[in-house]
Amino acid sequence: MADRKATLQIDDQSIELPVLSPTAGKDVIDVRSLGKHGYFTFDPGFLATGSCESKITFIDGENGVLLHRGYPIGQLATEADYLEVCYMLLHGEAPNAEEYKEFRKTITKHTMVHQGIHNFFNGFRRDAHPMSMLCAVVGALSSFYHDDLDIHDPKQRLRSAYRLVAKMPTIAAMAYKFSNGQPFVYPRNELSYSENFLNMMFSVPAEDYEVNPVIAKAMDRIFTLHADHEQNASTSTVRLAGSSGANPYACIAAGVASLWGPAHGGANEACLRMLKEIGSVENIPKYIEKAKDKSDPFRLMGFGHRVYKNFDPRATVMRDTCHEVLKELNIEDPLLDVAMELERIALEDDYFVEKKLYPNVDFYSGIILKAIGIPTNMFTVIFALSRTVGWVSHWNEMMGEDNQKIGRPRQLYTGYTQREFKPIKR
Repeated sequence: MADRKATLQIDDQSIELPVLSPTAGKDVIDVRSLGKHGYFTFDPGFLATGSCESKITFIDGENGVLLHRGYPIGQLATEADYLEVCYMLLHGEAPNAEEYKEFRKTITKHTMVHQGIHNFFNGFRRDAHPMSMLCAVVGALSSFYHDDLDIHDPKQRLRSAYRLVAKMPTIAAMAYKFSNGQPFVYPRNELSYSENFLNMMFSVPAEDYEVNPVIAKAMDRIFTLHADHEQNASTSTVRLAGSSGANPYACIAAGVASLWGPAHGGANEACLRMLKEIGSVENIPKYIEKAKDKSDPFRLMGFGHRVYKNFDPRATVMRDTCHEVLKELNIEDPLLDVAMELERIALEDDYFVEKKLYPNVDFYSGIILKAIGIPTNMFTVIFALSRTVGWVSHWNEMMGEDNQKIGRPRQLYTGYTQREFKPIKR
């Protein structure tokens, strides 16, 4: 893997560093030996630092490529369902028919939560943010499965992973129902993963609820397109928490907390806020000019991507799904009109085309979720639900490594040097 060397010259000292070649992507300089020479690297935000070795997800942002276990995201979103993707992320290969049947049966069996968790919700205020409830309840799951938390046992790790994938939709829907003052809805084993989530969200005891297949398909694609995204902030948080030996539920709760940050998981929610600010189609030209003005603080949310410098490969599928949902529901909503006109302009305007500011997955997923009737404060909860399988796959991969070490980043210290402390009486 390391057949070349990079040479670092510092004054009269030459340090040779191995150059590692991945199966895909750019070569990596291994700097682990720098400490022996009295140096370490400085990389705020870890923008040029590989924190781990992984076989799960590959991203080529320059060319708009996203692969899960080698499979292109476009194929997975259109030809597989979310549980197939979950199996593949956890096990490394796509399931055959028998494996898929058994996996789906196992996940379905674990969708119910302990009755004590129902009582746990009563400790929250009704106006609590759903993400605060999700973070707390996921962390509390370890108290219900404390006899199955040996992180060194691969079988127990996999059972924990299955439980998390299965129970996250139930907990997410409970957070929504609790906020609305409605009774919790139990899972129904005859429904698919996405159908079950929609039923737990929107059905009530007073009347039957029939899941619209177009909406269920859209929900499944949203889950799939958010299932994993390599070493982002929340995934790195899960890995760092896991490196200390913390239990899987605590690690996933840490991931939920990281995702809650508006710079990470709140992009589709920010997109809806922007649409509300614009207000109507007539106001769009004014806001387009504001977006082009570098001195204006206004920014178009949901366009372009930090990683994808060309186009977001997830957005292509999400765009088609978005239009399918809007056509199916035939909703009259001024904000959706604003969104569709913004999309048209962004795909045609020279400024956006030249800068490659295409609508991204957050732009379309936010529109879909609003059209379905999901409130904006639940958007990040659904993101967390989708990403759970990615988080737990990375955690499981890391815990299976023989040379796994606790994470311990260094720092560039710029504070005081040693000085004398003077007690107050002096």
